[in-house]
Amino acid sequence: MSREDLTAIFHEAIKAVNPSLLVERHLRELDPGKFKRRLLIGFGKSSVQMAYPVYEYFDKGMITEGIVITKYGHSAVQQNDRSAEPLHYRTIALKIYEAGHPVPDENGMEATNEVLRLVSTAAEDTMVISLISGGGSALLVSPCNGITLAEKQEVTDLLLKAGADINEINAVRKHISKVKGGRLAEIAHPAEVVSLILSDVIGDRLDVIASGPTAPDPTTYAEALDVIDKYGLSKRIPRDVMDVLKKGREGKISETPDDSSPVFRKVRNVIIGNNRLALEAARECAERRGYIAEIIGSTITGEARDAGRWLADKAREFKGSMPHRPRRPLCLISGGETTVTVRGSGRGGRNTELALSFAIEVDGIEGITLLSAGTDGTDGPTDAAGAVVNGDTVRRAIGKGLDPRNYLNNNDSYTFFEKTGELLITGPTGTNVMDMQLIVIE
Repeated sequence: MSREDLTAIFHEAIKAVNPSLLVERHLRELDPGKFKRRLLIGFGKSSVQMAYPVYEYFDKGMITEGIVITKYGHSAVQQNDRSAEPLHYRTIALKIYEAGHPVPDENGMEATNEVLRLVSTAAEDTMVISLISGGGSALLVSPCNGITLAEKQEVTDLLLKAGADINEINAVRKHISKVKGGRLAEIAHPAEVVSLILSDVIGDRLDVIASGPTAPDPTTYAEALDVIDKYGLSKRIPRDVMDVLKKGREGKISETPDDSSPVFRKVRNVIIGNNRLALEAARECAERRGYIAEIIGSTITGEARDAGRWLADKAREFKGSMPHRPRRPLCLISGGETTVTVRGSGRGGRNTELALSFAIEVDGIEGITLLSAGTDGTDGPTDAAGAVVNGDTVRRAIGKGLDPRNYLNNNDSYTFFEKTGELLITGPTGTNVMDMQLIVIE
């Protein structure tokens, strides 16, 4: 019953961060009356879903042109029980592009060129409505002069495999891009820009979400180089990339705009949803189902396997105190975004790696079940959202001839759970507010 309950609670939390509903609540931010032209752009895993209510809100013909970029497979998600009527059946066409994530690809470049073409036509009589969600960093991709897409792909891949967190990766990406770190706002200036943002980063930092294309950038070329040095990648990063970053540090290339730039006087960035909203919805749902529910953390970071051990420690601690608590079962809730330093050759994501680490730690303990999943329905380069495990996972795996520690050491958590039947596969959810962990303790 625990797996069914956890899955139901997870899906209820996803509903609370439905991008279409969140955009609907903030449509008053878009006052179109004084503008002759209204341009719609969007980039991220939720951009298509965020676009639906904007088109429904405005009268016919009020959106001059619209372009959104989303991840492969994320453009056909139905929202709010509506029919799957394509947006381009409406009076004004919305161009939808699918592209690569987390490593950018040629489709992303072509789509971004279309966005740049559109935004560069903006003037003082123009409103640019920008819909930003997680994944935007990879999907809105335009390397700066002197750097190829292949080189940028290599940089992203090296940083991901080294275990760099999202803040560090973005510090580098912003300084080898034409659009990140506030540079999209520069291109749109002097138009008015309103960005509705679904946050997928801890602390909802505007400069970090999708690498902050319409937000001031507090990072510098020097800090980007520091990230590369921290992970010992200076000799592996392509020479052209290192040349650009070093020229920037020396002042030979202009810095990304910071909060003193006049560009941002006509820019409004509005957070419409985040991980905390999903966690609160999970807590309320768990309580309705009879659990004593508690949010034990909303900033889970670091190595996924370390987070799994930490959560297992918390689960054991709470289970040990249960004789002194009411008899109802507990539901512990947490969220955030961990990282995986790839040392093996296996297949998996941060949620399945966290779940495998957790399962090893609670081996043999009855009455503890964990769900760890990405709210977007994908966990790394896999088709799973995550996994659901309990104190019997390791015993059953050994009975099948599987060695859990070997799979963990080889970063092969997806294969492990594929063989044990404990993967959680939801398909794309249409939203993206980082990851969630739910633990039931009976």
